[in-house]
Amino acid sequence: MSTLIPTTAYLIRAIHEWCLDNNLTPHLLVKVDAQTRVPMAYVKNGEIVLNVNYTAVKDLHIDNDAVVFSARFNGVAQHIYVPINRIGGVFARENGQGMFFEVVDGVPPAPEKMVSPVASAVDAQAKKSHLKVVK
Repeated sequence: MSTLIPTTAYLIRAIHEWCLDNNLTPHLLVKVDAQTRVPMAYVKNGEIVLNVNYTAVKDLHIDNDAVVFSARFNGVAQHIYVPINRIGGVFARENGQGMFFEVVDGVPPAPEKMVSPVASAVDAQAKKSHLKVVK
């Protein structure tokens, strides 16, 4: 079986669309590293929160590898590049609802494992304890 594409980018796109459909402002929480291109003056404790509403960015593109767009920071246009594995969350500014992800420094993201309910039930039965309750 071939390696599956991680679901993270799909979830980011879905929450972004959900925010827009509900007139909410989508934001990304980014854990900055050497591959991340963001204005460093706005990074605090290795993180930056980016407004990714269409009114705040230009040419937003979210693919399976990265989020790319242009935005103005203090009046200066900047090209932003954020690898998907550096996104710690996507959420609505107004209510904080969204989805958050674990970002591990220095470690590429592990492939996500999708398990069917049938496989889970079979695994659970196979892992049944061999111990007995003694009274």
